[in-house]
Amino acid sequence: MAINLFRQKQDSSHDGRFIDMRDIVKTFNTSVGDFTALKDVTVGFDRGEFVSVVGRSGSGKSTLVNMLTGIDHPTSGEVRIGDTYVHRLNESRMARWRGRNLGIVFQFYQLLPMLSLLENVVLPMDFGEVYAPAEREKRAMELLNRVGLADMAHKMPSAASGGQQQSAAIARALANDPPLIVADEPTGNLDSRSVETVFHIFEELAQQGKTIIVVTHDEGLADRASRKLVIADGQIINETVVSTLPLLTHQQMLKATKNLRSRAFAPGETIIRQGGPNDSFYLIDQGHVEVVLERPGGDETTVATLGPGGHFGEIELLGKNGGALASVRAAPNSPVEVLTLNGQAFTELMAQADAMRQALTQVMHERLAQKAAT
Repeated sequence: MAINLFRQKQDSSHDGRFIDMRDIVKTFNTSVGDFTALKDVTVGFDRGEFVSVVGRSGSGKSTLVNMLTGIDHPTSGEVRIGDTYVHRLNESRMARWRGRNLGIVFQFYQLLPMLSLLENVVLPMDFGEVYAPAEREKRAMELLNRVGLADMAHKMPSAASGGQQQSAAIARALANDPPLIVADEPTGNLDSRSVETVFHIFEELAQQGKTIIVVTHDEGLADRASRKLVIADGQIINETVVSTLPLLTHQQMLKATKNLRSRAFAPGETIIRQGGPNDSFYLIDQGHVEVVLERPGGDETTVATLGPGGHFGEIELLGKNGGALASVRAAPNSPVEVLTLNGQAFTELMAQADAMRQALTQVMHERLAQKAAT
């Protein structure tokens, strides 16, 4: 039975999650007709996660984070952050909630040019009223020191480099100690050294328990986050596909996601039997499997144990070797959830994805060599 695999495995239950975006649809009315930027998106985030959001221009990634910041509202669906359903807030309540719970970092810094860096960081505290007036300048200095700008506190933004201005913008985003930081292309206008500085600050903030969600076009930086969301055509690609088949294009990943089927196996249950047919490619979503060679006389040898992000079934589909060369079964101590691509969908996908096919073919040869040596 098909399930909605755009909903990630960790979103099967949202109880206790810090952020819950459920069934989000966002349609814009334009002069040339309606455009749906987000299509039935359901995703959640935990406290302390550092999440990168990537996708081509127009994929819907900025629209997604605008649902979190309240800059925009869903056409349908719900956005809950903590105990607050932010899409239900009117403008005045949204402004108050945002000032206390959310830090936003923009691509173009958005520092007020007539205020010093210190005054820019103090300003959100004046509006948020989280800290007493006597404490605000001291806290602003502490934050500027945290991002390496204490000696520039009284400088105007025009006297700071792009990287320094973005670091000051991060300090400003932290002014009221919000649990959530959202950044939309925060390194898009920075040199490589400044990019590294800014990203290191985000990594440290996540380690300290802040939830960091960063939209970026830089795949290298995105891979450094603890979790990566890929969006294509307004839909979030299944994260197991992203991690297991990274050489596919985003559109190919989306196609794979649409063709996935989910299956569950009890501890010790056989998934593929040696010598039997196999017409699917398997991606391990949760749990572990054992790859077992059965010898004449009934002896068995476990040649591999595979966990989440692992895959199997490519030998029969790529090598066309007839029956399965080994048995695969759920590990004896826990159930397993796998995602499958049927043989036709897998073959069509590989015909369009040379780099991914070559990588899987290399894995196939390595596994065949291992079997021969066992």
